[in-house]
Amino acid sequence: MSVLVDAETRVVVQGITGGEGRFHTEQMLDYGTNVVAGAVPGKGGQEVTGVPVYDTVDRAARAEDADASVVFVPPAFAGDALFEALDAPLDLVVAITEGIPTQDMSAVYRRLGETDAHLVGPNCPGVITPGEAKLGILPGNIFSAGDVGLISRSGTLTYQIVDNLTNRGIGQTTAIGIGGDPIIGTDFVDALELFEADTDTEAVVMCGEIGGEDEEEAARYITEYMDTPVVGFIAGRTAPPGKRMGHAGAIVSGSGTGTAQSKIEALENAGVPVGDTPEEVADHVEDIV
Repeated sequence: MSVLVDAETRVVVQGITGGEGRFHTEQMLDYGTNVVAGAVPGKGGQEVTGVPVYDTVDRAARAEDADASVVFVPPAFAGDALFEALDAPLDLVVAITEGIPTQDMSAVYRRLGETDAHLVGPNCPGVITPGEAKLGILPGNIFSAGDVGLISRSGTLTYQIVDNLTNRGIGQTTAIGIGGDPIIGTDFVDALELFEADTDTEAVVMCGEIGGEDEEEAARYITEYMDTPVVGFIAGRTAPPGKRMGHAGAIVSGSGTGTAQSKIEALENAGVPVGDTPEEVADHVEDIV
């Protein structure tokens, strides 16, 4: 099994006529993802790599029986693109765009709460179920099918950890890049809940970083609700307080909350082994599976 996406997922690409949208549509199609439509205002009737383009997401979703979209829309317009996707009959929206204004995402988040859709991102690498479908920019060649779920705020760390797992013959059910912005649609708890409900996921790797309290909240969820074992990794151990490290959400407050140490302690207190390196993460997973 898998979570969020599988071989049956039918995908609309928002922003398909742009450079990034076109390139990654080709990559997704090459991987075997069922990309059935594109959506760009004013570009309806065109085709991109054989994929029909519609003026609206709603029209694309209804015409092609799509159930997911992936967003490659510039940040100034991405908020509107997300509203459009959430108003369409879609189960999943994956926002790759980096730099969406926080005010726009605040409004999107409120709208998300009024729907049954899952939003992954923004500022994320996407979602992949190895051998079945990928939505986003993940390098499909490093993933392999298996029984370990993965959740990460960082795209690069996702690739490092997955590469270590795959090289040891440890495959993945689904990998979810949740993104590192202050406001995201799917957080660690949401993703952990999905994997806990998946009978084929035997273990979960949770890759966090400094900033915010999402990892501490995840530790509380793990303690109370998770039977599936979890392995952790926290990036940013040497980051100075008050300095943003890469992601907009990766900043340690002066109060001491959101530090690498506070997150590591919370996870370890929840019974989660935390690796110091991606290789140590793979060691811990190997001990479990």
